[in-house]
Amino acid sequence: MSILTYIAGWPLLAALALVVVPRNYRVIIRAIAVLATLISAVLAVKMFAQFVPGANGFQFEQQIPWVESLGISYHVGVDGLNVGLILMGAIVAFAAALCSWEIQTREKEFYILLLLMTGGILGAFASLDLFFFYFLHELALVPTFIMIGVWGRGEKKNYATFQITLYLSIGALIALIGLIALYLQSGANTFDIPKIIEHAKTNPLSLNAQNFIFPLLLFGFGILVSLWPFHSWAPLGYGVAPSPTAMLHAGVLKKFGLYGLIRIALPLLPQATQSWAHVIAWLCVGNILYVGWVAMRQKDLNLLIGNSSVAHMGFIFLGIASLNLIGVTGAVLIMVAHGFLAALTFALSGYIYKQTGTLQISELGGLCRKLPFIGTALLMAAMAGCGLPGFANFVGEATVFFGSWKAFPTVTVIALWGALVIGGIYMTRAIRNILHGPLPEKWNSLVDASNVWRKLPYALLIVSLLVFGFIPKLLTEKINPDAQKIVALATGNLVSATAPGASPLNFVAQNK
Repeated sequence: MSILTYIAGWPLLAALALVVVPRNYRVIIRAIAVLATLISAVLAVKMFAQFVPGANGFQFEQQIPWVESLGISYHVGVDGLNVGLILMGAIVAFAAALCSWEIQTREKEFYILLLLMTGGILGAFASLDLFFFYFLHELALVPTFIMIGVWGRGEKKNYATFQITLYLSIGALIALIGLIALYLQSGANTFDIPKIIEHAKTNPLSLNAQNFIFPLLLFGFGILVSLWPFHSWAPLGYGVAPSPTAMLHAGVLKKFGLYGLIRIALPLLPQATQSWAHVIAWLCVGNILYVGWVAMRQKDLNLLIGNSSVAHMGFIFLGIASLNLIGVTGAVLIMVAHGFLAALTFALSGYIYKQTGTLQISELGGLCRKLPFIGTALLMAAMAGCGLPGFANFVGEATVFFGSWKAFPTVTVIALWGALVIGGIYMTRAIRNILHGPLPEKWNSLVDASNVWRKLPYALLIVSLLVFGFIPKLLTEKINPDAQKIVALATGNLVSATAPGASPLNFVAQNK
């Protein structure tokens, strides 16, 4: 049995186990959830370490036929595109379980939903079958709505729950129509993604079919990812969501749509992809500039973080739209880096809210005096969000800019201005107002993260950002060969994986 089955299976088994645990056994319920996500994280680290870059085909593969008449099977495997995403998702899930101490009511139900969400996320990223790819995403998405509606906070909780449910349901439905149309038009008579791609090499979809399917996938997945102008659900939803839910959704589940575009749309719909590339590039300007300006106006920390998260999606779309090796590799890098960053920032805002009962920036101030560990972690998260060298976000954004410059120089200049100026302004201003200045007397009783278990989730996410920031080769060597295959299929330009200077890091080094 594949290690991927265990990585996604442990949280699902733990969710089933919690069903029979009495709700008053709070310590046991929490311990089971933490242990299951820890096992998944350890297995994901092992899988990542054993992954061989450039190996032919998928690794840790497992396939079990299910509905043979339709070509549906349980098929999992990893290559360079999803190996980092599965690792990131497992680590974030463990951190989210550790941060769930803030939940004090209906804990049993919350942990069951958290584990279902975790198993669905990890299974969706590992799946190589269109049916399970979509089904497992929905398994992870439904708990999101419930957790925000039941454990959310603030006066706008109900409105935010309605809005996020409406938007994401519509996005998932549009994407489903696109996937069904892809299955019917491909002629491969299977839901198996590698077989569909292989069949399309000799029997490409007609231009009319591509032009019909690609917009469905782009806007269906785009709504799930908060592509401008379909983004308004995200900041409000994250603003009222419990911290573990925001960590998992903003950090991990939101990457599903981006991964779907790279894994499915680019190789199977190359002509439509090239036609829509300029549209995607200009839409991402809305994410980077407009949403960045909105973030500058926010007075609530969670709304600022939520808008910042949406703005970062623009850089990933820009990398995808570049349709070259450098840009696509950078897009996958940012997906992994942003997963760690979004989880870290929402975890920290959750701690501050639990201590102070507010996230209004004007009511905070001087918190570094009472919360030195949390304050330092928040400062590091803000610097990572600004793209400071040393963090994984810098490597991803720099790589995307090098890739997009070759395709869209004007858009790249605008995106650079948005990243360096707008992002820098709202992040540094928030840090100044929250962590520095006079400490209001009412916060004299605040307590910093006091033990290893309280500090572990934040430290784990920061270390992950630093490791991939200082040693990006750990990711780029794995991503590069498979990103080349996707780009070759999307553009029709076959590039040797061993060509001199093919590595994105080499390209960046040569162009410094």
